[in-house]
Amino acid sequence: MTYQARHRDVACDLKAVRRAARPVNSPLRLHPPLSVGKARVAFTVLTLSMTLLVGLGMAMHIASWTAWSFLAVVLVLPSLLWISGGAATALTGMLCPPFAGTEPPATWSPAGRTAILMLLCREDPHQVAATLTELLRQTGKAGLGPSTRLIVLSDTFGAGAVAAEEAALAPLIAAGLVDYRRRQDNTGRKPRNIAEWFDREGRRFAYMLVLDADSRMSGARVRRMIWRMEQQPDLGLLQAGMALLPARSRFGQFQRTASRLLGPHFGAGLAAWTGTTGNYWGHNALIRTAAFTDAAHLPALSGTAPFGGDILSHDIIEAAVIRRGGWAVVFDPTAAGSAEDGPQDLASYHRRNRRWCQGNLQHIRLITAPGLHPLSRLHIVSGIFSFLAAPVWLCLVLLMGTGLVVLDGIIPLLLIVAVLLVPKLVGLQRLLKTRRTPHRARVALRAFSGEVVLSTLLAPLVMLHHSAAVLSVLMGRDCGWKRPDGPRRTLPQGLPEAVTGVLLMALVLHLNPHAAVWLLPVTGPMIAAPLLIRWLNSSNPKAKAA
Repeated sequence: MTYQARHRDVACDLKAVRRAARPVNSPLRLHPPLSVGKARVAFTVLTLSMTLLVGLGMAMHIASWTAWSFLAVVLVLPSLLWISGGAATALTGMLCPPFAGTEPPATWSPAGRTAILMLLCREDPHQVAATLTELLRQTGKAGLGPSTRLIVLSDTFGAGAVAAEEAALAPLIAAGLVDYRRRQDNTGRKPRNIAEWFDREGRRFAYMLVLDADSRMSGARVRRMIWRMEQQPDLGLLQAGMALLPARSRFGQFQRTASRLLGPHFGAGLAAWTGTTGNYWGHNALIRTAAFTDAAHLPALSGTAPFGGDILSHDIIEAAVIRRGGWAVVFDPTAAGSAEDGPQDLASYHRRNRRWCQGNLQHIRLITAPGLHPLSRLHIVSGIFSFLAAPVWLCLVLLMGTGLVVLDGIIPLLLIVAVLLVPKLVGLQRLLKTRRTPHRARVALRAFSGEVVLSTLLAPLVMLHHSAAVLSVLMGRDCGWKRPDGPRRTLPQGLPEAVTGVLLMALVLHLNPHAAVWLLPVTGPMIAAPLLIRWLNSSNPKAKAA
């Protein structure tokens, strides 16, 4: 593909993001500060109510109370809190009244300078060059050219990868449009790279916008973020919501559909109840440099990886430190003009989650760090349990599938399914409300049905991989970082899941045959994994239309 074609693709990506993320004639929508208290009450009441309802439903239907039954209850309660919290967040987003945010005046220009940082490590250099070119065009169009500087911080290694990256960026560097620096020693990964830049020249800028190589932001969105930062002197970090770029595979399209369905109300609810103690996702965020001083150099944890060494999931901790310093950390859920690319195949998705798993489990050592805001601790705990939930559910499946815990009826399972469906139903309600013709309503229903089916099929596979990731970390295995390209020894795709599914079904048939039927939604996708994964990884038939 030529450079010009890549540049057009990046521009089309931003247009697609704006179309997907913002309804026609809809203003920028944010939650007013006065709604935070009520949102937190709604979130808390809804979370506890759903947890209590499902917990009591399970307790009332346990056929025989044994030590295994008590273990099941102990395991299920934090799991119920976690899934109920997600449902409550979506409901809160639906209940809290939004309002229209103000746009910067046409005559406004930023008082301070903004460094736009793009972090690289062995990315597609031609795609990066096209993205940077489009970003320069966007910021210039928004009138931000004189007040912004585009800076590329690279951790790319390997002679071939370095040469290709430098060659692709050479025209932009020679024209003085981009500052480029590649570290010879990439210890400390992305946060150390940012910290070294911050020590050298970060304080010359009022703000820094952090982007990854797959980030996309429009100039209008960057302009609104800088405007808001200038209007709120206590705002230390502003995290933008994100849409997903048009997908190249069926799996990518599934993620994009799920994001469109679940994202708007969930994001609005999260912004509402977190208020000034939001989170940071590591990119597509504007940070006040004065607020970043204490977070620039996070200390390494004592001991060796996976629980020691550099903090991998640094963004959550950086947000907590910024909030501890008295600065507001705010999530703006609007996705217009802000996007990222998602993994396009399941193998990439699992590798990314393996890194996140190790980083989040490291945070077990940081929950009690002094001075953190209670909501910052809640973010940390939620991140940890996002991976611990998988082995917990797997243990519950084994306990009930083998007959060690017997439920008298299926009501508890139906209640759990109902809670899991709440965010999806809330998303469907939003889609149907905005689709004013029968045809568009049918499209929304088809998207909802497809997402429910695919998420149901994928859930057992994700549970297995998350459980394996947690076990790997607990066994002391470090996932490392990006490694040089080379042959990798891998099993045929889907084979480990299929073998696990067959063994699990055989165990249940031997010990508790009556449970085999209700276990099929778990073991069926595992056994079908080779075919399912191959289908999901295939090209997205809607790619051209997107």
